[in-house]
Amino acid sequence: MSAPVWLWITLGGVVGGLLMIDVLVVHRTPSVVTLRRATLESAVWIAISLAFGTLVWASLGAAAGGEYYSAYLTEKALSVDNVFVWAVILAHFRVPREFQHRVLFWGVMVALVLRFGFISLGVTLLGRLEWLFYVFGAVLLVTAWRLVSSSETDVDPDAGRMLRLARRVVPSVPEFNGQHFLVRHEGRLVATTLFFVLVAIETTDLVFAVDSLPAVLALTQDRFVALSSNAFAVLGLRALYFMFADLHGRFRYLEPGLAIILAFVGLKMILEAGIGSLTLHISTPISLGVIVVVLGGAITASMSEARSTAAPSR
Repeated sequence: MSAPVWLWITLGGVVGGLLMIDVLVVHRTPSVVTLRRATLESAVWIAISLAFGTLVWASLGAAAGGEYYSAYLTEKALSVDNVFVWAVILAHFRVPREFQHRVLFWGVMVALVLRFGFISLGVTLLGRLEWLFYVFGAVLLVTAWRLVSSSETDVDPDAGRMLRLARRVVPSVPEFNGQHFLVRHEGRLVATTLFFVLVAIETTDLVFAVDSLPAVLALTQDRFVALSSNAFAVLGLRALYFMFADLHGRFRYLEPGLAIILAFVGLKMILEAGIGSLTLHISTPISLGVIVVVLGGAITASMSEARSTAAPSR
């Protein structure tokens, strides 16, 4: 399938327009994002994402629509870990709550560029090097195993190489200055603490972008579907952060659920590429159904256990 030019223009216009409205209207002035506001904003982002999926479905067909929703749901679920890492970084640097949205806005902007670059490169390489299907499939299986076998470790924002390098080469002042990343100090331009927070966030975005690339390309190799589904999943990350940053412990079964999904799409990628004379195609409706059922089951089980744990004993 190949998206027409008008659909690409629509995607660019919608994404650009939403970002402009977000930074110039909704979050024009620094403010603390409440749970109620974050929930409302997250619902709006999800509604827009699902609505765009209907446009993909109507314009490119049911197969493309199913691939869009499969990739969107998978990327959205994978992004939850990214949200929890953001929470650790912002708490580590003690970023005032009213400045958090601005630094995450620019974090998402760079994340969009990274995802677009990685996905475009991945689609091109898969079209030329068929053996990469096996490599990406193996990466997904290893990632799935890591999710269920590795113990939880603490994230140390100061340990990142990019952050250490930035601190060595960029002149700075050890303080915040409103929402500014750079300020004038004693006649020269220097970085504020918020700049280094952005560097730490972008470093994690780079890691998550590399990890999520095989998952998206296992579900679709159509450039437009992969890019659009990723874009809308990333756009809603900030609202998701303000909803879930403090609730990591309540989603106990999310990572096992993600492991099942990653193992499934990894095997799908390998089987569709073929093992010897065996080639098995897993249809888009089946893929979407597996993702919805596993994610729904993981979230439901997590919330049910959280409620039973929080309930007072009689």
